[in-house]
Amino acid sequence: MPRIFDSHAHYEGEAFDPDRETLLPALFAQKGVVGIVNCGSDFATSKASIALAEQYPGLFAAAGVHPHEAAAAGAWNGEARRALTALLAHPKCVAVGEIGLDYHYDFSPREQQKAWFEGQLALAVELDMPVVVHDREAHEDTLTLLRRYRPKGVVHCFSGSVEMAREVLSLGLYIGLGGAVTFHNAKKPAAVAQMAPLDRLLLETDCPYMAPVPFRGQRCDSSMIAATAEKIAALRQMPVEELLAAAEANARRLFGLPPA
Repeated sequence: MPRIFDSHAHYEGEAFDPDRETLLPALFAQKGVVGIVNCGSDFATSKASIALAEQYPGLFAAAGVHPHEAAAAGAWNGEARRALTALLAHPKCVAVGEIGLDYHYDFSPREQQKAWFEGQLALAVELDMPVVVHDREAHEDTLTLLRRYRPKGVVHCFSGSVEMAREVLSLGLYIGLGGAVTFHNAKKPAAVAQMAPLDRLLLETDCPYMAPVPFRGQRCDSSMIAATAEKIAALRQMPVEELLAAAEANARRLFGLPPA
């Protein structure tokens, strides 16, 4: 049985409404899943993530406002900061996330995205909590703010070059890799999977999205990390069990969790 730690999931989403209460127990009891960090995208989903974490010992929450939701969230101000701080105080909330920049969709004005990202980075540093960073086609601005605040954390679903990965690693951050590594045209993630130090890699799903080959097009869940791990282990020419063990240890270290 594999030991799977999914460092980035969204089980609070409507895609899991039909079977969430049967799926999650089965993942932990039957599929080798030993840990999940469920990431919020706004205040409502952050609260829902915390509520899920209260139900399952192996499930933990991250609370934050995603760049897609920055416009709807309004201004980053004292009220927003206090509301987020209250969520982050929950004992099963282990990170500030999912936060960052997304210039692919631009669902929120870029200046508003940056205001929320910067505010949440500053809060994370003040609270000494890790961040879960979303970066899509916003590499330069993302790196600028990460250099400025130097948080601990992970750049999830890493899509940058090997050169960017080296800079992210030099800042002390982790690299999160998911199903995209298995896609036939995924040259950058594959190259990053080969070069990243073993003690700085996290495995993730971003479920229900990004199901790896051979599950593409299906709803993703944490058990599918096994396929992603097999691909990365082959790229690194190492046993898959060793990769999974390292990824679990890395996640527990980053998020301040005890061994299971």
